[in-house]
Amino acid sequence: MRADRDLVSNEGKAIMSVPVRKPAEPGPRVAMTAPATVSRRGPRVMLYSHDTFGLGHLRRSRALAQAITAADDKASALILTGSPVAGRFAFSERVDHIRLPGVTKRSDGSYESQALGMDIDETTGLRAALIRAAADKFRPDILVVDKEPTGFRGELIDTLDDLRAHGQTQTVLGLRDVLDEPAVLVPEWDRKGALEATETYYDEIWVYGVRSIYDPTAALDLSPRMRDRTWWTGYLRRDVGPVGTPPAQPYVLVTAGGGGDGEMLVDLVLSAYEADPGLGPRALIVYGPFLDGAMRAGFGERVEALGERVQALGFESQIETLIAGAEGIVCMGGYNTFCEVLSFDKRAVIVPRTVPRMEQYIRASRAETLGLVRMVDEKRDGLTAQAMIDAIRGLPAQPRPSQAPADRLLDGLDRVTERVADMLGRRSGRIGG
Repeated sequence: MRADRDLVSNEGKAIMSVPVRKPAEPGPRVAMTAPATVSRRGPRVMLYSHDTFGLGHLRRSRALAQAITAADDKASALILTGSPVAGRFAFSERVDHIRLPGVTKRSDGSYESQALGMDIDETTGLRAALIRAAADKFRPDILVVDKEPTGFRGELIDTLDDLRAHGQTQTVLGLRDVLDEPAVLVPEWDRKGALEATETYYDEIWVYGVRSIYDPTAALDLSPRMRDRTWWTGYLRRDVGPVGTPPAQPYVLVTAGGGGDGEMLVDLVLSAYEADPGLGPRALIVYGPFLDGAMRAGFGERVEALGERVQALGFESQIETLIAGAEGIVCMGGYNTFCEVLSFDKRAVIVPRTVPRMEQYIRASRAETLGLVRMVDEKRDGLTAQAMIDAIRGLPAQPRPSQAPADRLLDGLDRVTERVADMLGRRSGRIGG
């Protein structure tokens, strides 16, 4: 692969080993209907995100779908998602979604159905059937799979076999900038059969990041053919156009992403404001929809005791408005929040989680080294009220991301829409090639 290519071009711990079947013999299943030509009915892009936890995969797929349809007024996009809060998001014209039955992860690492009273094998089978039916009827020209080459517990394999059999759909594996540390990632992909699936089923890999910051594929034994089909897009820019009216200013926005693992961050910020009566500006905390209810109630009592110095919200689907009006951001190190920090050019303090993955820590430490953000490092700084007080007080003097010596960070959506156009045969040549 050319080292000078700008647009060149990983995640999840498996409980089971998923065998990857060769696509040559798809078996006596219902045949996929051959699609009409793109010129007759407009391009169709289907995006899959398994979404067993958090908001990241859904929000990334939504951003991609909306950019693709905005760039081509004849294109439509269908998102298949397991997120339980998908219906709380607005989708733009010609973008829709199908909600797959939800699953939750138990403390022992196994999974269960969220609501249906079915065991996990039954639930996975139902999800797999819905995915196949959607692909058959929607007949996508391009399938973009977020993160998991075989889907949740292998639920994509039948659909991938079918798509390969009828030969009308190009397939893309989309990877965020950081998956996990190599010592965890490599055996995980081995257990899932992810490497074999990538080589067998996918035409391209898109990495939604910048290679100079991190290469999530470096430790993976990808073939030369697959590496030559790996494209680095840059980070996925968030909308910095017209936003709603932000709350009264000034405030520091504290966001825990989906909230399922955000209690440490919220507790740390509240402890800082409790320990320092003069700390300001006021904090606006967004818990996220998955924060435990009992935990949220306890935080609510502390927020109330702090009066006007701290306010809290449960969930905000248009968080861009809150980001736009903030003096600075205190957050965890998830991919989407990092993209928002860059897009809105906000001074940010990141408190990354380190379990069950090192993904957020790797991203935050690399970004701090480049001068894009400040990180509160548990080992270096300690997760103490004083460390958070110092970080919040230091926000006004902190450089903005745009002042860091890094460029072309936010080309992701533009590069994705260019790749889509090339794959549909409407543009000649290869971007960055």
